[in-house]
Amino acid sequence: MSNNEMTTGGTNAAAATLASMTVESLRDLLQDAGYRVETVGEGRARFLRSASNRFAFDIRPGSAIPGTTDRFADVAFVALLAVQGTLPLDLINRWNCTRRFGRLFLDQTIPGQDFLVLSMDSSFAGGVSAQQMRVQVEIWDSLLQQFVPWLREELSKVAPKIDAVAAPASAENTTPSAEAPVPAGAAA
Repeated sequence: MSNNEMTTGGTNAAAATLASMTVESLRDLLQDAGYRVETVGEGRARFLRSASNRFAFDIRPGSAIPGTTDRFADVAFVALLAVQGTLPLDLINRWNCTRRFGRLFLDQTIPGQDFLVLSMDSSFAGGVSAQQMRVQVEIWDSLLQQFVPWLREELSKVAPKIDAVAAPASAENTTPSAEAPVPAGAAA
């Protein structure tokens, strides 16, 4: 990280205060934490892609620092899962009610395709230590580790109810089933 990306708050890098980041400095921080990270996109549309336990996710820059073209004050960690079948909104709300960090929502912006989105915002506006930012990455990793087992368990509870409600009245017996969402991207 360059000196104009951080304000020294002590004698070593761990004591430095991060007030803004670039895609490159964020990539370096994630690589220092042990993640394989790739830069995706071009120009102002660049972001980072990584994976944890073969679960792909993006790290997207947020608010630009005024007067700069490449520095930002916050990021969003985002993991997408394509939804096949029906997904009850109360299932999503259960996650949000039982987790402090990271929110889960259903994105229906692409016609004919729903995505289950796990997202967590992290801000360094005003300055945070490099260690605090690393802890944010660890919180995100923990959420990803909890998410898939939680989703499997919750879907197993609601699948019979969805099948019973969604069963067609015809004699064809083509009952749709609630299938687990599948990752929307290849793991990095």
